[in-house]
Amino acid sequence: MLRHLPPVVDAQALVGAGLADDAAVYQLGPDLALVATVDYITPVVDDAYTWGTIAAANALSDVYAMGARPLFVLNVVNFPRDTLPLELLEEVIRGGADKVSEAGVGILGGHSVDDPEPKYGLVALGTVHPDRVKRNVGAHPKDVLVLTKPLGLGVLTTAIKRGMASDETIARAVEVMATLNRSASEAMLEHGEAVHAVTDVTGFGLLGHLSEMLGAGDVGVRLDSSAIPVLPDVADLVSQGVVPGGTRRNLNSVASFMDWPAGFTEEQQLVLADAQTSGGLLIAVAPHSAEALVAALRARGTLASARIGTFTNTAGRIEVV
Repeated sequence: MLRHLPPVVDAQALVGAGLADDAAVYQLGPDLALVATVDYITPVVDDAYTWGTIAAANALSDVYAMGARPLFVLNVVNFPRDTLPLELLEEVIRGGADKVSEAGVGILGGHSVDDPEPKYGLVALGTVHPDRVKRNVGAHPKDVLVLTKPLGLGVLTTAIKRGMASDETIARAVEVMATLNRSASEAMLEHGEAVHAVTDVTGFGLLGHLSEMLGAGDVGVRLDSSAIPVLPDVADLVSQGVVPGGTRRNLNSVASFMDWPAGFTEEQQLVLADAQTSGGLLIAVAPHSAEALVAALRARGTLASARIGTFTNTAGRIEVV
């Protein structure tokens, strides 16, 4: 799909569209690089303000995944001005503004389009030292894989749309989606060079984003399915057929390099492929720093701090045990 984009020959462009990473990175000087990303989403909950907070947290996540500090953001809004009251849009923008303020930055502008389907998100810009950019590739064999939020958000938001989610389930899903990855990123950065690769878990699901961490088949990974945190009610909902279309596509896309244990059901596989909105960070850390990283995540109150696997020499394969 992107094959028609011209190749980037600018040596200052450290990360671009030709690399399946979380954000673009452009070096401005010896000690400074700019991180830039854009992300926006359709409504995942019924409340306009809450949708705004989730969309903002989701967009900022890519900056945090690159090891950067957010600098400022721009709003991106598509809204049907003739069919929905503008007061709803005002609430969406207020939710986004509050979440951006929580991140310690400001909204300096934006753009809006009259569109039959509402969408909201951000262009997010950040800064990082060029030598400290965290890429989604570079994991070493024996590195420990750490996840900072539980899975299941795609299933739960689908249940919300179908009217099948309890108030408690909705509240838990909202809490996870609206939580910034700021504290997880700060904990990760404490361990500097011991962190070899990072990404965030969003639309491609755990397995899809993990497959990108394998690079060009440089490493493999062994996942401990019993250690992977999953939100309550997700397994029951999947058994009832509450599965987003994106989750099924995710599972199909990784099928050729998956090694499943005997008896591992399709329902269990779908949970690991579930398309997330504003999911957690997925961090490859050297084994000697793994416990310290987990302790730092716990000290900052991240929603999960789970050691879910180990990178291996089995090039290009994801083994689930």
